[in-house]
Amino acid sequence: MAQRTRPPFRADIVGSFLRPASVKKARADFASGAITKAELDRVTRDAIAELIVKEKAAGLQAVTDGEFPRAFWHLDFLESLEGVRKVPAAEWSVKFKGAKPKGAQLEFTGKIGFGEDHPFLSQFRTVKELAGGSLVKFTIPSPSMLHLIPCVRGSETYRPIERYEDEDRLFDDIASAYQDAVRAFYREGCRYLQLDDTSWGEFCDLEKRKAYEARGIDLERVERKYVETINRVLEAKPDDMAITMHVCRGNFRSTWFSTGGYDPVAPILFENARVDGFFLEYDTERAGGFEPLAHIRDQIVVLGLFSSKSGKLEDPDVIKARIREASKYVPLDRLCVSPQCGFSSTEEGNILTEEDQFRKLALIRRVADEVWG
Repeated sequence: MAQRTRPPFRADIVGSFLRPASVKKARADFASGAITKAELDRVTRDAIAELIVKEKAAGLQAVTDGEFPRAFWHLDFLESLEGVRKVPAAEWSVKFKGAKPKGAQLEFTGKIGFGEDHPFLSQFRTVKELAGGSLVKFTIPSPSMLHLIPCVRGSETYRPIERYEDEDRLFDDIASAYQDAVRAFYREGCRYLQLDDTSWGEFCDLEKRKAYEARGIDLERVERKYVETINRVLEAKPDDMAITMHVCRGNFRSTWFSTGGYDPVAPILFENARVDGFFLEYDTERAGGFEPLAHIRDQIVVLGLFSSKSGKLEDPDVIKARIREASKYVPLDRLCVSPQCGFSSTEEGNILTEEDQFRKLALIRRVADEVWG
């Protein structure tokens, strides 16, 4: 089997890396007023440049900025949309099994839009410039997250503004804003964009499904609206741009918030979402078996068989056996491998070392080369 020349790749990554000490210190210094935003940006840029060198040395076919400019994998993007505001909350919007992020919630203040001054555009320009001609993979939260956080997780306190009393209008504006985002990133040179999405990880969890349904939430309708919205966003994608989706069950300080196989969501998500590939968490029994992959159509499936929550290296023979098992449902030529999530979905990072994450990438590269040549 040949290596892939179009994303996603045989040995791929989700996107984030542990923030180096220099970035953590600069962010703390900026927060305290000890340095300027320009000084913070310089430190962050230098760290991204160093990361890209390491990513290339690890044999990655697409490099990322490690999400170094962000505090969160998703809120930084969402709160910078027009008509969206992050507000304090007593607790995080979903309960993790261990350490918990700082509380926050989103609310709508007006018509949702993606402005030309959105900070992620300048972040993309930086990593593209530093990549030196290498393909850049850029990650943003899925449009589903803009509905999930306030309207599903926060349904008990959510009060729509007048414009969004008709929820279909909310989905229309989300789709339109994300279409504008796809076009803007494409104009900047982005050819590999990933939509990170924890909604489907939650909807795999039978206990969470029961709790949401007890609140009167029609999950099947929500799931179908999410896929419909994603597909509308993908209408803006040019043919030479790859857009993938990463499905996660939570990733903060090496902990998680959902458990359960893909069975409840596979018929709607896998059969209908027209993304180019799915990055699917499969590193523990919490993700269930491979049987739901039978619903995959022609998408590439990136098996997240390697944990980003621990520095412990997986047994290559066990990984290869699991790839063979997955190939019963998706042809081997449409499979790839990666960590199950990023190494640092928030600025705090998972509990492993910077050296651990690159040892893990080396193992992923080795396994991919041995399986696909």
